[in-house]
Amino acid sequence: MTVTAPRDDKKLRRDVIVAACCGVFVAMMVGAAYASVPFYTWFCQTTGFGGTTQVAERAPAPGQVLGRELTITFDSNVAPGLPWRFMPEQNEIKVRIGEVATVHYKVVNEAAREITAQAGYNVSPPQVGSYFTKINCFCFTQQTMKPGETREMTVVFYVDPEIVKDHDQDDLNSITLSYTFYRLREQVRPVAEAPDVTKSKL
Repeated sequence: MTVTAPRDDKKLRRDVIVAACCGVFVAMMVGAAYASVPFYTWFCQTTGFGGTTQVAERAPAPGQVLGRELTITFDSNVAPGLPWRFMPEQNEIKVRIGEVATVHYKVVNEAAREITAQAGYNVSPPQVGSYFTKINCFCFTQQTMKPGETREMTVVFYVDPEIVKDHDQDDLNSITLSYTFYRLREQVRPVAEAPDVTKSKL
């Protein structure tokens, strides 16, 4: 008579170990996926990867404004499902490197209800993202617009003088700043609890 119990026990233990390892691997991958979002955002903002622009609190010193001039063109888009009209007030401007420029966009909520959205942004060519610096921008915050509301939105930016040290950009003549507004999921507003009439009469 052949005894197979020990072999079955070994197989069971092996299956349990394999299942546990798979579970740990899946958990690690899910954690990495959540962690990668802020890491990717930080990476893009730090390096300008993918045309992500930089953020500064103040303008460069006046002596850093250079004679070299660039053409900045403006692109505006609205994601599907967002009933907003969105356009730059100027299609392009010319700025000197290091010079602070202010431009305006016009946004109209064409819906009959209040909508909240936020703009994503990048520049083209992508490799100049690390030199395109914003001081202020409507894209930094969510925008909530009432039905039929029209609003002027501002962008303040400059092209970092450090770009002249990057000889890959010696032939650069123009930069395109592009925005796309995306609709945000509406937050459920808390409803005030109705008073208990029964208790008030007691």
